[in-house]
Amino acid sequence: MIVVAGEALIDLVPQGTGALAALRPALGGGPYNTAVALGRLGSPTTFCSRTSQDAFGEALLDGLRRSGVEVSTVQRGPEPTTLAVATLDATGSAAYTFYVEGTADRLFTAPAELPTGTRALSFGTCSLVLEPGATAYEELLRTAAAQGVFTTLDPNIRAVLIDDPDAYRARFRSWLPSVTLLKLSEEDARWLGGTPKEWLAEGPTAVVITRGGDGLTVFTRGDGGEGRGGAHTEYAKYAEYAEYSVPGEKVDVVDTIGAGDTVNAALLHGLALQQALSAPALAALGRDGWTRLLRFAARAAAITCSRAGAEPPYASEVGQF
Repeated sequence: MIVVAGEALIDLVPQGTGALAALRPALGGGPYNTAVALGRLGSPTTFCSRTSQDAFGEALLDGLRRSGVEVSTVQRGPEPTTLAVATLDATGSAAYTFYVEGTADRLFTAPAELPTGTRALSFGTCSLVLEPGATAYEELLRTAAAQGVFTTLDPNIRAVLIDDPDAYRARFRSWLPSVTLLKLSEEDARWLGGTPKEWLAEGPTAVVITRGGDGLTVFTRGDGGEGRGGAHTEYAKYAEYAEYSVPGEKVDVVDTIGAGDTVNAALLHGLALQQALSAPALAALGRDGWTRLLRFAARAAAITCSRAGAEPPYASEVGQF
């Protein structure tokens, strides 16, 4: 079982150009999209979040169920659903304005325990920014890591929501000893101001960087793999880093909404298929294992980019892993 923790919201996607273009509501949120993509790929998945009891909240839960995602760990509340208004540039890249005050997902509380059989736990995006929920998700991350659960983090920066960038950057670094796999975009890496090698030295076994249409790159310590538990691992004693890259898949881009979330799901799904949801197994993947995994993620993301909104592919569309 893979558990995805974080927000579910409604994306309002413009259907044309200009400030007054009609907006189409779509199910979204980085963690939500990741859970949907995992379910469509065929991985047993549970979504851990808090959603509204309003009509949007019901639609979000229905979307998870239709994709085969288990929702028993979703908390409910009377507050409204978070809204994200997207703006698309000429390349299809999306920027967002958020309406988050008093919304349901901000009141998430950490569960007493994870579902039986949890193999991995995924985090990211707004849920790690907006309080008081952010502290609860952070607590869940640290607790799971201390229990030896494989953890992934995609910070998926939404700068408009971050009041104090320096404080957030420090908080991000404090999460790294509890992260097994860190995935982020080139843009997020620049905003955070660090490098993959610096981040590896602080905890993760591997760091995957997405480069849009140019593909994906992973940085990993091929001879590492010592268990982290919840403690800081002495990665600094390793002098060599392994680095592997794959090109992007060529596709006519409609928009990039949900592409990075699809990469998250494809990485987790592929690692599960390779029995690599542990720090030692991740460190042992090597060039062939990583190349296969990154190419699979690139194919899945390209399909998402070929259609409007966050519509991750099903396993039959991506092809054999």
